[in-house]
Amino acid sequence: VVTLYGVFTNHYSANGPSRCLLLELLDISVSELLLHSSNQGCSMWMIQHCARDVLEALAFLHHKGYVHADLKPRNILWSAEEECFKLIDFGLSFKEGNQDVKYIQTDGYRAPEAELQNCLAQAGLQSETECTSAVDLWSLGIVLLEMFSGMKLKHTVQSQEWKTNSSAIIDRIFASEGVVNSAIPAYHLRDLIKSMLHCDQGKRASAEKALCSPFFSIPFAPHIEDLVMLPTPVLRLLNVLSDASLQCEEEYEDILEDIREECQRYGPVVSLLIPKENPGKGQVFVEYANAGDSKAAQKMLTGKIFDGKFVVATFYPLSAYKRGYLYQNLL
Repeated sequence: VVTLYGVFTNHYSANGPSRCLLLELLDISVSELLLHSSNQGCSMWMIQHCARDVLEALAFLHHKGYVHADLKPRNILWSAEEECFKLIDFGLSFKEGNQDVKYIQTDGYRAPEAELQNCLAQAGLQSETECTSAVDLWSLGIVLLEMFSGMKLKHTVQSQEWKTNSSAIIDRIFASEGVVNSAIPAYHLRDLIKSMLHCDQGKRASAEKALCSPFFSIPFAPHIEDLVMLPTPVLRLLNVLSDASLQCEEEYEDILEDIREECQRYGPVVSLLIPKENPGKGQVFVEYANAGDSKAAQKMLTGKIFDGKFVVATFYPLSAYKRGYLYQNLL
C-alpha cells in the first residue's frame, strides 16, 4: 500500500484552504505497462509479481475491515525502491458494513453487486445487498485477465455473453493465447482468475485464499522487457564484455575500473559485479544507493558505445542480486 508521509493544509489554493496528502513517489502503472505490451500481454513473471503484491495489500486492507473499491490498472503502481506493486487512490474506500460512498468502482472493473447498487442509488433506491471486500477481488480478476490477454476488456465484461457464461469467455481467452510457458502455469492462472470472478460474491475467493493458489509456487524468470520497464536500484549492462576480456586478468581489471568510473557519474556505486562464469557471464551488475540514480544511469548508458559495442542497459531485481541469483537472459 502506498506510504503516506504526512498531511498539510494549502492556504493559498484558488478555491480556499485545501487538505493535501504527501505520498511517496512511485513509478510506472500497470495501465502504462499494458500500453507498452502492444496487445501481446504481460509476462507470467510480471503477472505473478503484480497478483501477489496486490493480493497481499488487499489481505491487509480487508483484515483491517476496509474495502479499496476502485482497483484498476491506473491505481496499481510500481515502487522502484521496494520492488513491488502498490495500491494507490483510496478516494472511494470505505469501512466494510459502513459504506458512505454511493457510487463505487470504475466502469469495466465493477463487480455485479456494485453495478446493481450504483443503478439503484441513481434511481434513489436502497440496495438490499451490501458491497463487501469481494468487490476488490472482482476488479483484480479483470486486471489480471487484461494483463494476460493484453486487451482492454470493458466491452467484453459488459456484454450479455459475459453475464451468461463468463467462464467460457475466460477459457476462450486462455485458449487463444500463444502461451510461451507450459500449459500448466497458464491453467493455474486461469483458475485463480476464475476464483475471483464468481458472480456470486459469497463464492468469490478472499485475498488470503487466493494467495494459496498453486500459481504462486511456480518460479518464473523476468523477460528482458520486464527488466527495462520496472526500475530498481540495480542496473544490468549487456553487450559490454567479450570472452577474451574476461580471460585476460589485466584487461578485465582495466575494464572494471573504466565501467566503475563511468557509472559513478550518475550516483554513488554501492557494488559492482561482473561474473566470469555462467549464469550471468560477462554481464555487468551495478548497484546504486537508490533507484533514482539507477534510472538516470539507465537512460544515459543505453545505446552508449563501449569498446566498440552498443550497450544495452536494463534494471535488475535487487532481491535477486543480493541473493546472488542471476537470471539467464530471456529475450
